[in-house]
Amino acid sequence: MTDLRTRLLAEGLGTASLLAIVIGSGIMGERLAGGNVAVALLANTAATVGGLYVLIEVFGPLSGAHFNPAVSLAMALRGELPGAALAPYIAVQLAGAVLGAWLTHAMFDLPLLQFSAKVRSGSGQWIAETVATGGLLLVILRTPSGRASATVAAYIGAAYWFTASTSFANPAAAFGRMFSNSFAGIAPSSVPGFIISQLVGAMIGLALNRALEQRATRFDRPTSTEPSGKH
Repeated sequence: MTDLRTRLLAEGLGTASLLAIVIGSGIMGERLAGGNVAVALLANTAATVGGLYVLIEVFGPLSGAHFNPAVSLAMALRGELPGAALAPYIAVQLAGAVLGAWLTHAMFDLPLLQFSAKVRSGSGQWIAETVATGGLLLVILRTPSGRASATVAAYIGAAYWFTASTSFANPAAAFGRMFSNSFAGIAPSSVPGFIISQLVGAMIGLALNRALEQRATRFDRPTSTEPSGKH
């Protein structure tokens, strides 16, 4: 098993890279779209799908490629991540998210230190984040071994478009995007509502997966037959 320091380095690098991909492609898409928000979002989506696929392939064997405190919490509750590793995982994910935002600003010659002014609030946004995160957990937990990179990337790409919030589905992403006043940003005042919704969604995803597992176990169990007594 990979030692904890290596796993934390992988989580930090992966989360920073993910935020750089999301924020950077948002900035580039907005610059090139000529004011067409749909085109900017399409570019943002395509870059995120491709980047997320690669990041999971690269870092998955080392740390599990969570890049997401909600996922790490769910894995700890399932016993797949040691409880002692949960806080360090979340710490490096949050730090990596901020570093990813700052790196993106440096690449685009923007001020490093900034806060988003983009308010994303209201019941529709919160429901969307609950759905997005619950669906993400369900996809992660139900995907056959070795296929997570493709299924997770595809799900996030779809959720960019079918959710009102464009599917953050990740407390670290919400935290990091708070520090970027760009296309992908989120105002600090909107972050608590997003994070609460994401954690609720993660628990719903866990519960749905447990229900599916219980039903599958029940129906896969061989049916016992009573002896007829006839010879």
